[in-house]
Amino acid sequence: METKKDILWRSYLIYLLMLVLGICIFVKALFIQRVEGGYWKSLSDSLHLEYREMDAERGTIFSEDGRMLSSSIPFFDIYLDFGSEGVQEKNGIRFKKALDSLSIQLSSILGGGTPGAYKHELMGVFNREDRYHLLRKNIDFKQYQLLRNIGFIKYNRNKNGFIFIEKEKRLAPFGLLANRTIGLSREYVDSMGNMVSKNVGLEKTYDSLLKGVTGKRLVRRIAGGAFVPVEGSEIEPENGKDIITTIDINIQDVAEQALLKMLEANECLNGTCIVMEVKTGKIKAIANLGRQTDGSYKEDFNYAITRSEPGSTFKLMTMLAALEDQYINLNTPVNLEGGKWDFGGRTVWDSERHNHTNVTYKQAFELSSNVGMAKLAVTHYYKQPKKFIAHLERLNLNRSSGINLLGESTSVIPNPSGRNWSDVTLPWMSFGYNISISPLQTLMVYNAVANNGKLLKPYLVNAIMKDGKMVSEFKTTVLRDSICSKSTLLQLQSCLEGVVLSGTGKSLLNRFYTLAGKTGTAQVANGNKGYTDHIYQSSFAGYFPAQNPKYSCIVVIKNKPFAARYYGAQIAGPVFSEIANKLFTVDADLYASYQHPKYADSSKYEWNGATNDFKTIAKGIGKPILDAGKKGEWSKVMTNEKNLAASSWSTQHGSMPDLKGFGLRDALELLERQQLQVIATGKGKVISQSIPAGMAVQKGQTVYLNLGSTIE
Repeated sequence: METKKDILWRSYLIYLLMLVLGICIFVKALFIQRVEGGYWKSLSDSLHLEYREMDAERGTIFSEDGRMLSSSIPFFDIYLDFGSEGVQEKNGIRFKKALDSLSIQLSSILGGGTPGAYKHELMGVFNREDRYHLLRKNIDFKQYQLLRNIGFIKYNRNKNGFIFIEKEKRLAPFGLLANRTIGLSREYVDSMGNMVSKNVGLEKTYDSLLKGVTGKRLVRRIAGGAFVPVEGSEIEPENGKDIITTIDINIQDVAEQALLKMLEANECLNGTCIVMEVKTGKIKAIANLGRQTDGSYKEDFNYAITRSEPGSTFKLMTMLAALEDQYINLNTPVNLEGGKWDFGGRTVWDSERHNHTNVTYKQAFELSSNVGMAKLAVTHYYKQPKKFIAHLERLNLNRSSGINLLGESTSVIPNPSGRNWSDVTLPWMSFGYNISISPLQTLMVYNAVANNGKLLKPYLVNAIMKDGKMVSEFKTTVLRDSICSKSTLLQLQSCLEGVVLSGTGKSLLNRFYTLAGKTGTAQVANGNKGYTDHIYQSSFAGYFPAQNPKYSCIVVIKNKPFAARYYGAQIAGPVFSEIANKLFTVDADLYASYQHPKYADSSKYEWNGATNDFKTIAKGIGKPILDAGKKGEWSKVMTNEKNLAASSWSTQHGSMPDLKGFGLRDALELLERQQLQVIATGKGKVISQSIPAGMAVQKGQTVYLNLGSTIE
């Protein structure tokens, strides 16, 4: 009996304890819910909230005249949060009333489905109370604006369930033009799944200024692991600054097209072209093109700031040293020995065999004689090579150019005290071997000769802007007031003019304006194969017009193995000449000095224009038109005493027409139909065009027309 009472007592005690524990739990739960609920809810939210970075709007890169070279275009991803209280309240009455019109407007703005399809999708998201449903990716800014003005979204700002996530894409409106120098700004996911930013060119150099200050956005984690932005919690980013470059789009287009034409015609490996303003050091154009595996060309590498053996354009530096030290003058004789000279167990060859023996040093320079330059270096600097090297250092060739671009290679100048110096190092240096400098460094020296001896630092950026206001400005930097004496400078200028007048560059001579410059041809090694593939680098460096220079320019082209044509005058020279020709027709300062060709006045007996216009005129004067052409919309008409003789023709899309003799109005109509950009200078009829008749053209390509009056 006692045992039974003991068991009952223990059972009642356990029951009582359980009851008390239950009551305590209930009271605690009630206390937490009613009293501490706000605290624990905020703590819970804090565990599901986090700040995420918001990228600032990247700044824009402009040309000197204000045209965009690289800019960020906003794009948006649209998500639906139809599980929010604002959409679901009162069983979604507001949403259901707007569903039909909303579906119609989404279909109209976004496309990609009928209103019925959108209605089905929206209703499905609503019924599931989906918190983060992707509706569309990468809509443009115009579509974004239209969506924000839809009634349901506009008037239910915080209760519409639409979430717009802004992104940006970096675009280059001018495509290929100066693409490597302007640079790229792009992101990609690497093999480890990490997001990697890839910048080059100005985009990389000025990345910290362009990208601005990153903002923050508070996001909340919801079911499924997705994060939804918390409205009103953004810390706005500070947009990036804008870069105003020195690039002139018109000059850039001229340089790019001239270089591309030569590379394609000769299947060259790569090439670069730089145009600099003589008085300021501004880079007006910088083109870099490399051949791709499919045979096309694109801006794949900045060859302009990459070192290589310069070849014969370096002979200007050798002449400068000897003239400045007064070891020679231009009339000092030298024996070229027919273009072959043995020294130090090796043979110096001129690039072309000849019969020249006793000539002056000016003639040796104009002939681009390696023998002449090697003898000059050996005779006067063999026992004092450091004196020769000192001249190169005075020209700043032992340092980088200092241009505003990351990735510029450093020059390599042999040290006479170094272990790699040999008996033949100096003579080979004299004509551009055993030394490596970039094309831009070479151009700096030629620009100094054009600029009365003043050595300038080249630069690509005029100013940094923020919200239309100047933050900082870059101006001309003089590295050295004079690279040599006035006497030496005049002799160097005479040598460079002589190259075009009677030397290796005489094929570039014309009667309309003067050029000064130097050809260069250097054999380059092909990796482990050495020189067996006979790859040559062609170059031409100079300035124009010779008497009052405005622009200096260098063209460097690497030819394919065993190329049939590879001399500097054959490959690089014509590119230089074409650039000069076109700039003389579009630049007001150069145009004034251009000696225009004279044409017989054809206005009395020959016209070019629209066929229908000629028919109207013929009917009015009572003369018939005899058309021997193809009954096309354009005609060339000639007159005699009895009738009008015509030859009509029609344009072919994608092919450049012959515009010579056309008035500007008809020429513009013809070219605008082809969707070409036109820049015309002068008055009268078209007397020249930058793209020859019959050549293939592409949409957006620029055509330069030169108009002029004619005389008998």
